Amino acid sequence: MAKLLRTVKTLESGSVGNIVGKRLREFASFKDKPADEWFSELCFCLLAANSRQKTAASIQNELGPKGFCNCSWAEIRDCIRRHKHRFHNNKSSYVVLARLHTDIKQKVQDMVKKNGQPLAREWLVKNIKGLGFKEASHFLRNVGYNDLAILDRHIINVMAEHGLIQKPKTLNRKIYLEIEARLADLAKAAKMTLGELDLYMWYMKTGEVLK
Repeated sequence: MAKLLRTVKTLESGSVGNIVGKRLREFASFKDKPADEWFSELCFCLLAANSRQKTAASIQNELGPKGFCNCSWAEIRDCIRRHKHRFHNNKSSYVVLARLHTDIKQKVQDMVKKNGQPLAREWLVKNIKGLGFKEASHFLRNVGYNDLAILDRHIINVMAEHGLIQKPKTLNRKIYLEIEARLADLAKAAKMTLGELDLYMWYMKTGEVLK
C-alpha cells in the first residue's frame, strides 16, 4: 500500500491534482443542475458499461438530455450504432426503460439523505436495468456522491499490481464490497474520498482524468 499511496500523493501535489480538483467540482455542481441532466448522466453511465467512456460521452453529447428523454428506441439505437458502440439494441432498451425514473435526481437525493449512499446504490442496481455495482457507483460519483468505489478493470489492476488484492475471477456483490473496503483503507490513508482516489488511480493506467 505504501508505494501506491506515495504515487497517488505525488500526483495530487502536481498538475494532475488540479485537473482532479476541477473534475470533482464539476461533479459537485450537479446538485444545482436540473433533473433531465441527472437523467442524462444516468444514461451516460448505462452506455459506459462495457465500453469506452469517450464513446459514451460522444453519444451523450449528441443526444443530450432531450434526446435521452424523448427520442424513440430506434433513434437512440441508430445514434449508438453511429458511434460504433457495442450492444446498440440492448443499450437503447436500457435507456428507454430508465425513463421510468426521469425523476432520478429527486429519488437519489431523498434516498441518500434518508439511508446513505450504499443503500442508494443498492436501489439503483435493483431498479435500473443495465446498472451493476460499478455503474451505479459511477453514476453516484458523477452527480456528487464520492463515498463509493468504481471497481473497473483499471482500478482492479492497479490494486492487484500493488498487492492489495488478488485479481478476482468474478466480481459479485460480496467480492465487490470486500474490495471496496480494502480501497477505503487506502482512501483513508490518502485523506481522500473513494471518488477522488478513483480519478488518480484511473489516471495511473490511462493518463487521463475523465468523468
